[in-house]
Amino acid sequence: MTNIEIPYEKDRSWKYRLWEILPGAISWSVLIAPIAFSIFNPNLFAVFILAFLLVWFFKGIVMSIRSIQGYRMLSRQQALNWQLLVDDLEAGKLTHPHGKNPKWHIRNVGRLVEYPVFCQPSEVYHAIIIATYNESRDILEPTIQSVLASKYDMKKVILVLAYEERGGSQVEYQANDLIKEYKSNFKHAFAIKHPDNIPGEVIGKGGNITFAGRELQKYLEKSKINPEKVVVTTLDADNRPHQWYLSALTYTFCSTEDPRYVSYQPIPIFTNNIWDAPAPMRVIATGNSFWNIVLSLRPHMLRNFSSHAQSMAALIDTDFWSVRTIVEDGHQFWRTYFRFDGKHEVYPIFTPIYQDAVLADNYRRTLKAQFKQLQRWAWGASDVAYVASKGFAKGSKVPRIDFFMKLARLIDGHVSWATASLTILVAPLIPAVIKPDNFVANQLPRMASTIQTIALSGLFVSLLLSLKFLPPRPERYKKHRNIFMVVQWVLLPITTLLYNSAAALYSQTRLMIGKYMGKFDVTEKAVKK
Repeated sequence: MTNIEIPYEKDRSWKYRLWEILPGAISWSVLIAPIAFSIFNPNLFAVFILAFLLVWFFKGIVMSIRSIQGYRMLSRQQALNWQLLVDDLEAGKLTHPHGKNPKWHIRNVGRLVEYPVFCQPSEVYHAIIIATYNESRDILEPTIQSVLASKYDMKKVILVLAYEERGGSQVEYQANDLIKEYKSNFKHAFAIKHPDNIPGEVIGKGGNITFAGRELQKYLEKSKINPEKVVVTTLDADNRPHQWYLSALTYTFCSTEDPRYVSYQPIPIFTNNIWDAPAPMRVIATGNSFWNIVLSLRPHMLRNFSSHAQSMAALIDTDFWSVRTIVEDGHQFWRTYFRFDGKHEVYPIFTPIYQDAVLADNYRRTLKAQFKQLQRWAWGASDVAYVASKGFAKGSKVPRIDFFMKLARLIDGHVSWATASLTILVAPLIPAVIKPDNFVANQLPRMASTIQTIALSGLFVSLLLSLKFLPPRPERYKKHRNIFMVVQWVLLPITTLLYNSAAALYSQTRLMIGKYMGKFDVTEKAVKK
């Protein structure tokens, strides 16, 4: 079996360290370059920065188009009666021929004679692992209730509540009490306590859900349930799946040629508490939702993020999730990719998993919690060294071109995260400061401003779509709060610089100097009543 573990810090070679340094080194070089170019050749730099702005201008147009396409796709697929589509797979024919069947579904059913489904939908079991640390019942219970609200047979669903020993006795009591209350609604439900201080584990979600996954494996063996016909979804405590999620996942799982080589990614939408969160957090949450929608239309870029699903057989093959990283979700893609020698894909599931925007007990704590969340996500830059070390290792069997493209996209994604916004907003001003007598340097800010102003038109697309995504306004808020949902977008440049770019730079810089993140800082969650 291919070794797919992240090496411990003491076992990392100098080559591995160079790959860890690379993302931060490139990012800081990109940010320093405008100063150097402005000193030595401001005219050449002006040409470069205008070209850079135009590239990102067209990227912004594509993003806006993709946002609209993604919204339409999401709306259409939420409106489908997925149970009828699943019934057709089970029967091997169109059992509702007079219904409005999507064309892709008609094609799928037509191929069943030549290409039968992997397994019958009635044979599939779902396991839902909900990870919790110190979240209150107000956060956790609605997640369980949202699973129960699914339009799916709950006697085919196994619930696993994975809680942390370090969460304390109250968390343990809460977990067991919830299982006691809701157990009868599922085929089976149990709470699993993840012991504290297991040697070799970082403090994070990966260890928790891996421990729960191994207990789930024991249950399946005891119950004689085939793990190849079990699909496992991991949820955070605040993740609430759409009512059609399980049916849509069943349909896609059964239609997959071999689910062992596929992960399934629903679309995280951060709107659970969007009316309660402060304006900067609303802007960030909405931007993250749009980005997840856009990625769902780009399968070559799609990776496991937050809530995701995978065959139990594949999880057993990969020894579940990594217990050595705080970004076990995105890392699971690479872990599976190398375990199966590059034979691994992510299929989008166009149904939402509704999540919380960041909201803590007070405004200051909320601002801090938001930065910590983004910095944790940005720690995915640590996968660059892992991917390079496994892909370039002697005997690696992953397809070379595919590996090179994936590695290049991974590096580009993290460097762009850290530098693109800063370069677009700040770099055009630098030549005029350094070379105030240079004509081109003085004209550059005006030309850049024109491009930036035109690019802001794409903001109206985000604004209009964000209003469509809003859940009903809680009764505790007056109608004038709707105005704030529009005005909040003036904060976009600020949140982009102070949060997205800064968090990515912070994580990459820590990685450069070897100050590793060995602890998953759980995002504080508060409920406004």
